Amino acid sequence: MANHKSAAKRARQSIRKTTVNTARKSTVKTAEKKLMKAIETKDLKALPELLKSFTSSIMRAAKTGVLKKETASRKISRLSARISKEG
Repeated sequence: MANHKSAAKRARQSIRKTTVNTARKSTVKTAEKKLMKAIETKDLKALPELLKSFTSSIMRAAKTGVLKKETASRKISRLSARISKEG
């Protein structure tokens, strides 16, 4: 346990931030899985909506530092290319 008041505060903040970041990562992964499933099943009606929600969640994660911006852009680019190839 922390010996100083400031160190205890940092420990509390770290726990909170870890929880929030884990939730954000989970949201991104779920959105990505839904999009991949729609691509595999060729559900063309759902693709634009799912791509929009995936893009939104992954860029929010990149903006807050959960993911790197380059990683987010790369994933969006590759999935967009797969979608345009399908439809």
